[in-house]
Amino acid sequence: MATSIGAQPSCGRRFLPSSVLILFLLLLQLTNTASGIGVNYGTLGDNLPPPAAVANFLKTQTIINRVKIYDTNPDIIRGFANTGILLTITAVNGDIPALVQIDSARQWVASRIAPFYPQTSITRVLVGNEILHWGGEDLISNLVGAMRTLRQALDQAGFRSIQVSTAHSLGIIENSEPPSRCRFRSMYERVLRPLLQFHRETKSPFMVNPYPYFAYDPNSSKGSNFYLFKRPTRGLYDRATGKRYTNMYDVLLDAVYMAMRAYGYGDVEIAVGETGWASQGDSGLAPGMQNAIDFNGGLVRHLRSKIGTPLMPNRSFETYIFALFNENQKPGPLAEKNFGLFLPDFSPVYHVGVLLSEQSPRAGTPEKPAPGGSGGGRAAPVPRAGKQWCVPKQGVSVQALQSNINYICGQGIDCRPVQTGGACFLPNNLQAHASFLMNSYYQTKGLFLYNCDFAGSGMLTSTDPSHGSCIYQ
Repeated sequence: MATSIGAQPSCGRRFLPSSVLILFLLLLQLTNTASGIGVNYGTLGDNLPPPAAVANFLKTQTIINRVKIYDTNPDIIRGFANTGILLTITAVNGDIPALVQIDSARQWVASRIAPFYPQTSITRVLVGNEILHWGGEDLISNLVGAMRTLRQALDQAGFRSIQVSTAHSLGIIENSEPPSRCRFRSMYERVLRPLLQFHRETKSPFMVNPYPYFAYDPNSSKGSNFYLFKRPTRGLYDRATGKRYTNMYDVLLDAVYMAMRAYGYGDVEIAVGETGWASQGDSGLAPGMQNAIDFNGGLVRHLRSKIGTPLMPNRSFETYIFALFNENQKPGPLAEKNFGLFLPDFSPVYHVGVLLSEQSPRAGTPEKPAPGGSGGGRAAPVPRAGKQWCVPKQGVSVQALQSNINYICGQGIDCRPVQTGGACFLPNNLQAHASFLMNSYYQTKGLFLYNCDFAGSGMLTSTDPSHGSCIYQ
């Protein structure tokens, strides 16, 4: 993530002509891109799993069906072959000046895409990242030319289904509140008008990176809930449009839409390249586990509802959450290392409803995520001869224990007994604290097997784990 203000198996018969195959893949990708939740796959960590394992995890354990990477790492592109996961790759900023030349663009396509496509479902190439906000004049002035030349090179190679776009920070807009007043900064007009025309001609999305995280103000008159998809909130009323906003995310998207409409390009699709929330930070009120749970959980529910925004109702926006993993080698403050949904061992940092085990049995109807397991809300109670308690399995990693604690404390369970001075604070270790809280969740949320699964880390026991003054329910 750049700090903002605001990384198919062939289904044809053996003798299917290649042109027909490419057309089929185009139709398949257009169908898949209509909806879905994506994730940004960064690699600035020294403890991350191999790409093939990442691809298999996303395919078999999550509802995430698209991935965006920040380069053209061949190991990652190869790792997603034959998974059906849609992949967006990036021509790094330094490639832009050379890509305005057709020979260089053809060579780029031949070396970065042709060896992997269509086995890997590359659906888009991004030309640079947040160039208008952070790039020098040599990059800014060549951006649209590089995009057009790359589009030409892709067409000549027969890869017409692969889109070309670029991602923008919201530093390109002058203001976002209210959305009706939003306009692009005049200094970028010379680039944005031809860029939006390119998107209209090629039917590719204008990609932005809206982060309510960076606008978070707990003292705002709108209330802190406004930034976190929470209620109640005073919200924001836009008198010019008569629209009321209940969350900052919709404000930012509609602000971009109004700026595009002011240029006459309100018909161009919008995609979200990055958004997310840090679960830990050095200081301040914005980073934090509960805020990350609230925002990303609310975002997933909002996206799956397909309700759209006040100015763009009943629309589904292609969205990439930042980020897949916590990355321990990212530069900058501690928060930059802690935007991930998952730890390197694939255990969730917290639960927001993207694991398959968290899905409702009623297709397309999201519900409050369970802590793991495969059951839904209609499962039968656990058959038992007597009282049972939920405790961690032997050998569970400290990361999994901490993840369970984080999840439980974000679900309305009273965590005070394991805090300093509480009846169950001692012994002061993760095993003991997780044991008490996992049982509290199980007893409170319902005596169902899935309420003691915790992604395979929990088990039921008939031995009362109470000790001293620490009494388990």
